[in-house]
Amino acid sequence: MLNKLLIGRTGYFIGFIACFGLVGLALWIQTRYNLEPCPLCISQRIMFMALGVLFLLAAIFKQTPKFFAALQVVAALGGAGVAIRHWWIQAHRESMIADCGVGFDYMFENFPLEKALKLVFKGTGDCAAIDWTFLGLTIPQMSLIALVGFGIYAVYLARLNLKNK
Repeated sequence: MLNKLLIGRTGYFIGFIACFGLVGLALWIQTRYNLEPCPLCISQRIMFMALGVLFLLAAIFKQTPKFFAALQVVAALGGAGVAIRHWWIQAHRESMIADCGVGFDYMFENFPLEKALKLVFKGTGDCAAIDWTFLGLTIPQMSLIALVGFGIYAVYLARLNLKNK
């Protein structure tokens, strides 16, 4: 029954809605608890949005499930890499310098792209802070779980749609 629901465009639309739903949840958490997202948090949101757009494109152009699955897995792995880096920074927060650094917008407006990206992935003191948890998991840990899940889901959808062509 579930496989029939996920065949074709519907499965990809569900992926699109879920990705943007998680971004919406992050925004709700941010406003509800007055949290300011760090550069790595923003990067993870961008990866979720990119993944969501790829799911939407796969729904529109359903003829190439392998191609879109590959792109979706790459986006999910990229986001997972950012989440792992963020988690690592939080796990080593005692040894981090308590430097809050400059904001995400400032980095990209005032530095060349290469330097801005290096600064983003270096992380800041803000990235080391654990301001919110759910069931003992931090936001980067939950992001990692979701991104790995989306990567698996993308492969599953591609296999399902290829099998039923």
